[in-house]
Amino acid sequence: MNGIAEFFVFFGLFWYYVLEAAVLWFVPKSYRRKNIKGQRVLITGAGSGLGRLMSQRFAKLGCTLVLWDINEAGNEETASQVKELGAQVRAYTVDLSKREDIYRTADKVKNDLGEIDILVNNAGIVTGKKFLECPDSLIQKTMDVNATAHFWTVKAFLPSMLRKNKGHVVSVASGAGHFGVNGLCDYCASKFAAYGFDETLRAELAVQKKTGVHTTVVCPYYIDTGMFSGIQTKFPRILPFLEPEYVVDKIMDAVLTNQAVILIPKVLYWMVIIKNMVPTKGLTLFADYFGLSTSMDEFRGRAKRD
Repeated sequence: MNGIAEFFVFFGLFWYYVLEAAVLWFVPKSYRRKNIKGQRVLITGAGSGLGRLMSQRFAKLGCTLVLWDINEAGNEETASQVKELGAQVRAYTVDLSKREDIYRTADKVKNDLGEIDILVNNAGIVTGKKFLECPDSLIQKTMDVNATAHFWTVKAFLPSMLRKNKGHVVSVASGAGHFGVNGLCDYCASKFAAYGFDETLRAELAVQKKTGVHTTVVCPYYIDTGMFSGIQTKFPRILPFLEPEYVVDKIMDAVLTNQAVILIPKVLYWMVIIKNMVPTKGLTLFADYFGLSTSMDEFRGRAKRD
């Protein structure tokens, strides 16, 4: 009888969660946003691009900003912009490819400001080279910055979130964390890893019943920040580069409503479903037809940091 009762509890809760998600789909996000005024937000890669925009958005919500970037000049510029918005801010120069540097700076942050409430692992790099043409050192650095650094930052700041049963870990992954792209072997591998890290971390939190600690993984398509300059697809009007401001709008909505996974734009959800249903040869044909197989041929990347 216990097994039968357990099954009906499982069955009832499963469909309750499905119904809950369906209902929330129709509730405007503005009614579901949490208040994070006064919370401390740490953003990696804050010196340019999405990191800078997110810093400004969190500042407008009354948060204290902790900015990490290897680019000291860019990071200080972001700090100045955040201060003009009236927020308290501290900027730290950090090499996210070095575990010791991450831990050392994390200890300094705790001593200077206290524990972190929201951690945004945003920093990322891209080499844009074919696998055999990419030096070992660049492959290692891509994995270190885009994925392995998440382990060390979360390990540094998660314990206090667990003690309070309150906090949020945000991982900026990529649509490339779901699809392998010719010319992006190391980048895709690192983003697959970032996605997997978030999913497994969320599973651990669920088992520990830490319902107040949330995670969000962000998987956008190519963003027009200069990072992927030169990339071309066959039908740019169907799936154009995303505007950074639009992506940050979606990220902020996801964080403030505790959305676990967000793919941008929504067509990526359908593409993930298709990927898991069609044969491998069909995926290759799809990539060829839409120009994804050759999209990296003219890759230039960002000439200099923003």
